[in-house]
Amino acid sequence: MKGADLLYPGYVNPLLGEKDRRPPGHVAVVGAGTIGPDIGYYLKTSLPGSRLTLIDLDEAALSAAFQRYETYARKGVERGKLSAQAAEEVLGGVVLSTDYDQLASADLVIEAASEDVAIKQRIFQMVEERVSPSALVTSNTSSIPAATIFAEMRHPGRSTVTHFFSPAWHNPSVELVVWDGCERETIDYLAWLFCSTGKTPVVVADVVAFILSRVFDNWCNEAAHLLPQATARQIDRVAEEFVAAGPFFVLNLAHGNPIIVEANTRQMEAEGEAYAPASIFSSVDRWLTGRPGEPAGGIMSADVEAAVRDRLLGALFSQCLDSVVQGWGTAADVDLTSCLALGFKKGPFTLMADLGLDETARILRRLERERPGLPSGALVDEIPAVLDFKRHVLVDRLRASSDDARTEGATDAQTAPGDVIVLTIRRPAQLNALTDDLTDELLACILEHEDDPAIAGFVLVGYGPKAFCAGADLGRFPDLLGDAGACEQYARDCSRLLVHLDQMTKPVVAAVNGLALGGGAEIALRCHDRVALPNAVFQFPEVALGLLPGIGGMILPYRRWPESAPVFHRMLCEAESLDAAGALAIGVVSALADGYDELVRLAAERVRRMAGSLPLVYRAPGDLQGPPDLLRPRYQGAPLSREVVDLISQAIKEGLQTEEFPAALEVGYRAFGRVATTGAAAEGVAAFLGRRKPDFSRL
Repeated sequence: MKGADLLYPGYVNPLLGEKDRRPPGHVAVVGAGTIGPDIGYYLKTSLPGSRLTLIDLDEAALSAAFQRYETYARKGVERGKLSAQAAEEVLGGVVLSTDYDQLASADLVIEAASEDVAIKQRIFQMVEERVSPSALVTSNTSSIPAATIFAEMRHPGRSTVTHFFSPAWHNPSVELVVWDGCERETIDYLAWLFCSTGKTPVVVADVVAFILSRVFDNWCNEAAHLLPQATARQIDRVAEEFVAAGPFFVLNLAHGNPIIVEANTRQMEAEGEAYAPASIFSSVDRWLTGRPGEPAGGIMSADVEAAVRDRLLGALFSQCLDSVVQGWGTAADVDLTSCLALGFKKGPFTLMADLGLDETARILRRLERERPGLPSGALVDEIPAVLDFKRHVLVDRLRASSDDARTEGATDAQTAPGDVIVLTIRRPAQLNALTDDLTDELLACILEHEDDPAIAGFVLVGYGPKAFCAGADLGRFPDLLGDAGACEQYARDCSRLLVHLDQMTKPVVAAVNGLALGGGAEIALRCHDRVALPNAVFQFPEVALGLLPGIGGMILPYRRWPESAPVFHRMLCEAESLDAAGALAIGVVSALADGYDELVRLAAERVRRMAGSLPLVYRAPGDLQGPPDLLRPRYQGAPLSREVVDLISQAIKEGLQTEEFPAALEVGYRAFGRVATTGAAAEGVAAFLGRRKPDFSRL
């Protein structure tokens, strides 16, 4: 779509590419009001050993901010998220001050003060007078364009908007704004910094309210315009079909009425009267609404409910479509961050695809009739093109002849042979867990590029610092349990990507950047080679959930590394984990790397070296023995299901006796079907979805 190349002219995955800067040792936040302290807490907890300076003219606000930090740290210890020592380190090195001179040594300064242009410009003048020209300076604004805020900066190239979302210490989303005065290195560095510390940064254009604010603000504004037809509580209940909490409940939490008025007034001034904030915002402090899920109260007719539903969806679709068509953001970013930042249950474009073109068009044309002036009917023809994007996979290209990489398609005939396509699994909230759509996207990406003579092969990596892929998303399992045939076929269907890997003549190397669990471990092991970071962990936790790895995990390891069969026995039957060093020692991993970018480049080197050596042949290892019978199979002290452990052991033994690899894979599919009919599987999946430990002792 238009604008994607401007937003991401280089890598889409922010952790790729060497960065000239190190992580900041001294970070500072100006503004100790609502969100500023939370931004500071995120930075302090994410950058071990860093110094945090919090500046505000109100000493009471500074004191309250530090009390908030103490509360966060105490709760972190109580919940096992922080050790007592880590909590001490978080609270140490925090400077509270009214003196801007304390900023002198800061490497990164984030302003989070009033949404007032004059105040912000005055703050940045004082900041620039004190920090070095190399320090990065950003604003956490929800609606003011960067070009307006930084118009008077002496060094604008190091300045941009970094728009965090509440609560900033926990909410993973950050919008990074590209504007004419900012150097690209600034954007790339900040994207790398935020992603490497657990955030999900997205790059957006410099327009009023950017993207996510205009989505949320207009969602709320349309809800207010609907009040003559329904109550705030009723509107919230309709909205909860699509979002975790309705607009009025969220506005109460965030004291957000003035924010809507401010942002929509700016949007009205830039884009027309249709964006004028509803007049009721100026006369209401808090809305009468219950907690999410509570009954709405009163009687709402089906026609009114349909009108509310259509208007809310129309506002959502209007702003998201317009933003992508205008080139202000990418469809993949909007879909993902609407869920991460704003709590939508499905991304807006995924929701449009589910509803279908005709229903989406109907909703937009109704919006056009009821709210003329908002982007609506004219967007209908754009929908098919906008919906044609990869939702869960980022695609980058490593050039063989240069360290530079661009995200161009594989049709670029000017590239030298030996380019490598990097496929990044991006489902950060789920630790990059697998879904059917995700595996289909990966396969489609490979099919799209593998016949290009300029492409040497592929690298597969996970997004962020924590996980390569944390296994399968168990959301579909409750509907499949108990039906052996359906579950057997499901395992077979989930193997389409892996079976294609088996037949490829171009290599796919897994760059294992963290957890590789369950189906994630099966994908990594099925790739033609693996390199890893030292924090990488391979594990088959299925047995602890009353399940088994049915797409090759009980078959392939014994054919690739037969001498390490005892290791795989323990992994499969007792859920024992294998760390990166152990994987290197037994040959599962061919090399370790010190950092994410080095990891991917090392994987690309392995791709190029493997040219001509595929497809791999997976032969049965002869007289290799299966796992011994376990008298008391246990995991972390708790008993495992004897029935499931026996099913795994039998499948391993049968797989070892099956000569042809495809036939051996069928053994695993059938075993997955059988395990799905056990009481252990029902208990394990229910426990996982209920966030409790399974109890197999009664089975």
